[in-house]
Amino acid sequence: MDSKKQLLKRIAALVSENKELKEKYKSISESFDQLSEELERYKKRSMDETAGKKQKGNYKQVRFDTVTILFVEIKGFSTILDTSSDMTSQMDKLDALLFRFNEVAEKHRLVKLQSIGDNFICAGGIPEKNITNPITVTIAALEMLHIVEKEAELGGQQIWKLNIGIHTGSVISRMDSKDQNYHLKGDTVNVVSRIVSVGKENTITISASTYELIKELFDCTYFNTLPVKYQNRLELFTVNGIHSRFALDKNRYLPNDAFRIQFLLIQFGDLQEHVLDMLEKKLPDFLYYHNVKHTVDVVTESELIGWAEGLNDQQLLLLKTAALFHDAGHTISYADHEERSTEIAREMLPHYQYTPQEIDEICRIIMATKLPPKPTDILEEIICDSDLDYLGRTDFIPVSNALYEELKAQNKMTSLNEWNKLQIKFIGSHQYFTKTGRNLREVKKQEQIERIKQLIED
Repeated sequence: MDSKKQLLKRIAALVSENKELKEKYKSISESFDQLSEELERYKKRSMDETAGKKQKGNYKQVRFDTVTILFVEIKGFSTILDTSSDMTSQMDKLDALLFRFNEVAEKHRLVKLQSIGDNFICAGGIPEKNITNPITVTIAALEMLHIVEKEAELGGQQIWKLNIGIHTGSVISRMDSKDQNYHLKGDTVNVVSRIVSVGKENTITISASTYELIKELFDCTYFNTLPVKYQNRLELFTVNGIHSRFALDKNRYLPNDAFRIQFLLIQFGDLQEHVLDMLEKKLPDFLYYHNVKHTVDVVTESELIGWAEGLNDQQLLLLKTAALFHDAGHTISYADHEERSTEIAREMLPHYQYTPQEIDEICRIIMATKLPPKPTDILEEIICDSDLDYLGRTDFIPVSNALYEELKAQNKMTSLNEWNKLQIKFIGSHQYFTKTGRNLREVKKQEQIERIKQLIED
């Protein structure tokens, strides 16, 4: 009986002790979670504080929010060393392969980070920020795979095998003035090396963040998940190639012209930011109408009418680009600004991979905005309607007054009453050329005439 009581007491003590341990474990877990959150906040704060500031020494650090890192692990070198006594020859082969990889990186404007032993690492999105770097990095990876496979076809055996990892995220970039090399820091760098460690040979493994940015152009399949410190598990995908409708070859390594058009449409965001920034800095202060807002309005309206009129992707690209540049010439001169706009477009667009033929088309569309408008095709009709879209909008009066103030500042108009009379004459003879333009604005345009008549003093 005593032994039974002792057993019960012991069980009760164990239960009590177990309960205390559970409470301690819960407390420790909560403390760990709090510490993890605090660490993440500290890391983010530390990155934000150091980004963009000059540091002690001969380097500076800059934060980039969207950078894509390509990590290539080259396998096969150790194997051929074991089977060959000519080490110099094999080293030359590896050097030749790395040289070709470097050519691919340079072609796609990627920055080489390091090439140590049998690893090749580069990044897109630095030093110039852009939104297309996940695409260019993925294309570069496919080209590298293509190089290795072509060598295997020519040599009869595949010497090299690649394990490729790609990840997109934020980094802190440090540029050393002494060696002119970029050094990246941050979780993005650590994650991409871990992606490579779980990838398969001759396969491109990408993170979910990269996948979301390239999935419209590339054929990808789900691969696995990767545990990431202080984060949820990261989903991984493999790149099978370019989507067939955008591929030039049956292996889907090389992009066709349809791919290039889609790329330029995505890149348009970078081009637009560049041009609008230029306009913001260089347009004269007296341009109350021909300002950045007007350019944005024309680009937006051109795209809207273009979709409604059934333009294809290439036509939309040319039209939007012409709309973006159509008043850029005002940064040079007010008179003949259309010609100046074409000069700026011809200087800038080759850097954004537009072909000479496309640039000629864009310049032709720009010149169609010269008054009086005389469009000869649907693209010219759309940009003319977009340029004078305000004539049929509800905000016509304030926009019209802004144009009056602009002309008055240049002594081209003496009074608002004179301007209103001129406006009635201009609107009365104006016509929208596209069906969409007429449906959207023609009714309101007629109402404007009655509104202006009430403002005219006899």
